[in-house]
Amino acid sequence: MEIYCTRPGCPRPVNPYPDLDSKATLKASRQRYCTTCGMELILKDRYIPLKLLGRGGFGAAFLARDRYTPAMRLSVVKQFQPAGDLTPDQLHLAQNLFEREGEVLEDLGKHPQIPDLYAFFEIDPPPGGAAGQPNKFFYLVQEYIDGQTLEETLERTGTFSEAEITQLLLEILPVLKFVHESGSIHRDIKPSNIIRRRDGVYYLLDFGAVKQVTSGAAVGAQPGRSTGIYSMGFAPPEQMRGDRVYPATDLYALAVTCVMLLTGKDPADLYDNYSDRWNWRAYTQVSDRLEAVLNRLLQAAPNQRFQSAAEVLQALKPAATPQPAHSTAVQSSPAQAPSVPSASARPAVPQTPSPSPRPTPLPNVQPAIAQPAVTQPPSLGKRGSMRRPARSFSLGELIGSAAFTGSETGLVAIAAASLLGTAAPTWLIATGVAIAGLVVAQYFRWIEKVDLLIIGAVTLGIVAFFPALHAIPALGLTAGAALSQVLSVLAPLVILSGLGVVAIALVFRLIYTLLSRLL
Repeated sequence: MEIYCTRPGCPRPVNPYPDLDSKATLKASRQRYCTTCGMELILKDRYIPLKLLGRGGFGAAFLARDRYTPAMRLSVVKQFQPAGDLTPDQLHLAQNLFEREGEVLEDLGKHPQIPDLYAFFEIDPPPGGAAGQPNKFFYLVQEYIDGQTLEETLERTGTFSEAEITQLLLEILPVLKFVHESGSIHRDIKPSNIIRRRDGVYYLLDFGAVKQVTSGAAVGAQPGRSTGIYSMGFAPPEQMRGDRVYPATDLYALAVTCVMLLTGKDPADLYDNYSDRWNWRAYTQVSDRLEAVLNRLLQAAPNQRFQSAAEVLQALKPAATPQPAHSTAVQSSPAQAPSVPSASARPAVPQTPSPSPRPTPLPNVQPAIAQPAVTQPPSLGKRGSMRRPARSFSLGELIGSAAFTGSETGLVAIAAASLLGTAAPTWLIATGVAIAGLVVAQYFRWIEKVDLLIIGAVTLGIVAFFPALHAIPALGLTAGAALSQVLSVLAPLVILSGLGVVAIALVFRLIYTLLSRLL
């Protein structure tokens, strides 16, 4: 067995212990220590970290086994790891957020679609860490959800259908209803904080930024106002300004999540800063009903949105399938909390498959640390700061883009050589400039999908039908060549050029993937 050292910055955190491969030995073993830095490895003499799952703004997450359970239950151990350049006030706020996540999970973990809290403790590390490290490490142990986040699903299998988005809403809205009726607001809804278990059930993650509505302002905030913690692109205007947040704040972020999953585009690419409105409908096909629901949730003013998750469910009901049975478990108000199942007797969640299950198998990984929330003063919360580069291409988009680029390269090269001659390098320069422009346009998605087919067909037609653009004697093409002869020469060149660029793109994608996993 290999045990992972949780001390931040440990140069060799993986510690092999072959004698612990036996279950009986593992249960009875005494404390083990990192062979590099001396940090105790079995946390609280119980939780055995196996590997690093991910790092975020304030911490790291590890996959661990609980050796005091019969089946050595898997769990997620989060460690509080603030950045070393935080001010004392920021450090205090970060620690409060981490402790709040434990408190919230202890309360809200009663819901079957919110990870349960198993433990919350601190450890005094032995000497041996880097300068400036805290003298105490804080840990949170929670339920492990075997699945992948919506961010991972989008990256691996592409955009969601309307049926899948409807199913997502039907499963997550009852969870938000429970959260809101319990007096809390999540404040960080986004694809990386929603995970789909292997059986298709959705879970809501990462409650570190939760605001307790009933307890007044968040820690460090003025009464009636919110802290400047949000995820850029998903937070509505009132949250970015640091104003008061509402249940409608979470619903706005959920709508942004839905349009991102429907279109495959980053929120910054779906918001028109010039007209100050969302422009997502042109990139996907959905019913008028779902469009109306999402557009209302995306209104800038909170009072113009749906005010509760129950209202959204009601608006979806005529066009949606019946709500999952497990959602009825959260219809009670906070005053009826005793009727909610306790953490020790959590009801089994019925397996509700999506209308169109995705064939790609889900990996056995849960990145429990989401992307760090953006922390900025309210004065920086401007909608205009949302613009950033386009998201990376999926494999299908990469192949299509490479085929288009290669084909256009062949056609443009032939046209440039015909007009400028092959004796001077000017035709190569002209070809390079033209292709660079096309690559930039594809990267920023100024042209995509059907645009590529139209541009390719138009280019082929222009080169084929204008004699001056295909007069290259070396290829057997002259200005007076018949159209059939021209096409018989151009078609193989275009196909070979496209396949060549596709091959190059796939090789680079493979190298990038291998390096990203190794590093």
